[in-house]
Amino acid sequence: MAEDLFGQFTTAVLKLNQLVRKIKIAEVKALGLKSEHVMIMHFLAGAPEGLSAGDLARQTLQDKATVSRSLAFLQSKGFLRYDPGRHNAPVRLTEAGAALAEHIREKAGEAVAACRLDFTEEERAFFYRALLELSRKLEAYSKGLTAPPPSAGEKD
Repeated sequence: MAEDLFGQFTTAVLKLNQLVRKIKIAEVKALGLKSEHVMIMHFLAGAPEGLSAGDLARQTLQDKATVSRSLAFLQSKGFLRYDPGRHNAPVRLTEAGAALAEHIREKAGEAVAACRLDFTEEERAFFYRALLELSRKLEAYSKGLTAPPPSAGEKD
């Protein structure tokens, strides 16, 4: 039987996604946050000049409505500041938000360290380059796809 690369790859990616989400939920639940807040805080921590809601949606791969709700929530908790009525307003962390983002980054570092592989630096760099390249190639491939109409009785 031929090696099932599609099944192995898809299952591994889905499993990684589930595990990362589980870790995010477990780490921020006690803080009253949701998993979708983690990446917003992560990216804002790396952008002291701020990012727009659109930038955050693109970087976190979340839809704009989810980002908008998350920003409103995080602002209500005092973690960030921005003017939601101003188009492309920069979103910036407050002092409390910077402390939270640092906590999130520390927890992320612990998770990464827990799954550290016995790779050389070159192997690790290749692994991440390969993941990014796979992502780019699948994105390019998917842009050329159109979904066929559902068959009778089939749900989409």
